Amino acid sequence: MFTEDQLLPLSALQHWLYCPRQCGLIHLEQVWAENQFTAEGQVLHHKAHEGPDESKAGVRITRSMPVRSFLLGISGQCDIVEFQRNGDVVPVEYKRGKPKSHRADDVQLCAQVMCLEEMLAVTVPSGFLFYGENRRRFPVEFDDPLRQLVTETAAALHAMIESRVTPLAEYDPCRCDACSLIDICQPKALRFKRGAQAWFSAALKSDIL
Repeated sequence: MFTEDQLLPLSALQHWLYCPRQCGLIHLEQVWAENQFTAEGQVLHHKAHEGPDESKAGVRITRSMPVRSFLLGISGQCDIVEFQRNGDVVPVEYKRGKPKSHRADDVQLCAQVMCLEEMLAVTVPSGFLFYGENRRRFPVEFDDPLRQLVTETAAALHAMIESRVTPLAEYDPCRCDACSLIDICQPKALRFKRGAQAWFSAALKSDIL
């Protein structure tokens, strides 16, 4: 069980799953940079958050709802939570782009749900990710494997923060070239540096030098 001052940003779970080094740069070294993708995401989230809470068609819509979990040690906010007349609680997370091959977005939404369940003593079986490129909602089921991934990711995040060590870079074109921190991270340079170090060490062991 964590205390209030030990809670970490819920958004860091998504950062960790996208790239542990990106997560370390943001949450350990306090580094940030904008690019087209992050700017588009900020605009989409602003649209989701703007305006007052409202009720329509038997649904109470709450925006920017603060959430936290002392079990996971995280805190953050939900873009939108819909409280339906039948008692169902339905979170909706807004994302730019389109559905992705990895589960980082699913984990962020599921983490919000686990916070809601702890705070409100409810069970939330599913929610939605709204993607700006598709302009529609995609359902997410909060099954046991996804919940376990949330728990493991939160534990890994706390371990990194406690260690105060930023993970090393692992260059992946699909991931790194779209990252706003690529110029700060320099994953290609670090890859070549490690490669040269490995070659030099091997050469010494084999008496090449």
